[in-house]
Amino acid sequence: MAKGAKTALITGSGRNMGRSCAKELARAGFNIVINGSTKKDDCDRVADEVRAIGTDALVEMTDIGDRAGVEAMAASALKTFGRVDVLINNAAIRPGASFLELSDADIARVMDVNFGAAVWLARAFLPGMVEAGWGRVINFTGMNAQQGTGGRPSVTISKHAAWGLTKALSREFGPQGITSNIISPGTFPDEDLDVVSNANFQNLLQSNPVGRLGTSDDISALVGLLCSDKGGFINGQLLQVNGGVVN
Repeated sequence: MAKGAKTALITGSGRNMGRSCAKELARAGFNIVINGSTKKDDCDRVADEVRAIGTDALVEMTDIGDRAGVEAMAASALKTFGRVDVLINNAAIRPGASFLELSDADIARVMDVNFGAAVWLARAFLPGMVEAGWGRVINFTGMNAQQGTGGRPSVTISKHAAWGLTKALSREFGPQGITSNIISPGTFPDEDLDVVSNANFQNLLQSNPVGRLGTSDDISALVGLLCSDKGGFINGQLLQVNGGVVN
């Protein structure tokens, strides 16, 4: 454990935005709890990258839609590092189905992953943040969830719930030095995707006001600011990072 370092837990941090956020916060001196549900090799790679930067890493392979697993992960993080100062709820699922096709079980699964995990982890880590008088909670939504997109109603519902959680936490815990915000990314292709040969992404690129698609570094730069002392007056906000497609 890096001596005196704060700790951040990032769900879905084996690839893409989660990986970039892990490295950004490691450079800022945070120990990192890396989470994934599959592809342990990816999570181990991120752990190696974090340690090479100079802080410590813990890999927790957990299905965040499983409450018992999430609570066990939180307990392991607290046992290893003593406290978790930053919670980033990045992992999500986005199944496609029309509203009338969705079963109760379908809706419950999306709610558990996209919203329930954020609640369970906040309950685990907020007491330590309160004791320290400092903390950060960062959730994620998206343009489709904001606007309401046909074919993914459960995603819209769950992401609006995360937005409500963010606003509630910002009011209750802001006075105790803990900020809560939610980020809405635009179009961010996976890091290993060939955008040049993908007609859909090329069309999205051409229609973006800044003339490009998002990169993971665009998100991690904002996360770095929010998790710094300079970001302490940003609280209860939905922060859009989309190049101006939605405003």
